[in-house]
Amino acid sequence: MLNAAEVPHEDVVEVVVSPPFVFLPVVKSLLRPDFYVAAQNCWVKKGGAYTGEVSAEMLVNLNIPWVILGHSERRALLAESNEFVGSKVAYALGQGLKVIACVGETLEQREAGSTLDVVAAQTKAIAEQISDWTNVVLAYEPVWAIGTGKVATPDQAQEVHCELRKWLQANVSSEVAAATRIMYGGSVNGGNCKELAAKPDVDGFLVGGASLKPEFIEIIKSAEVKKAA
Repeated sequence: MLNAAEVPHEDVVEVVVSPPFVFLPVVKSLLRPDFYVAAQNCWVKKGGAYTGEVSAEMLVNLNIPWVILGHSERRALLAESNEFVGSKVAYALGQGLKVIACVGETLEQREAGSTLDVVAAQTKAIAEQISDWTNVVLAYEPVWAIGTGKVATPDQAQEVHCELRKWLQANVSSEVAAATRIMYGGSVNGGNCKELAAKPDVDGFLVGGASLKPEFIEIIKSAEVKKAA
């Protein structure tokens, strides 16, 4: 389905597919060359006796260009702290990988009104350990909207993305704030992608369940919304 899809040129939208580790080589070998692959995680430091872990070096050996780090499930289920995620981002970048770094709040944190504090703290932990943001994409994923069918409204997504960009401007640099892509992840589908994509600070999507359905092509095409604006 992906190989046959007619989608905008990669100057307009960059498509990255992230299967589980064991399927990375086969997906990479079968997928069209203008679509890229990402690992869903990697180890925090140089390889060694860390049984069951996958190192950044292994991904580099396999010519896997991207890795997702700090996904909400790893933060919640495996207790990965902000600092741990920051260390992982720094190490992966140092090995030449490009990183999709995830931030986001739980339902309890949103209801407590601490969304912006939470995502700022998560971003700060990354910023403290890296100096070059060229190969970093931020993904805002409200945990309460992942796989629940609940979606942050376009205005809610835009608010957080805008605040993240302001944080980067104030704490890193104006150049990084302007250049860093901030993706939204949380029950994105073919029906809501265009409205979300039209928001000025939503630069793309981290797609879960809908990436396994034909509507994923519509989500990819929604990148043209800004081009047409």
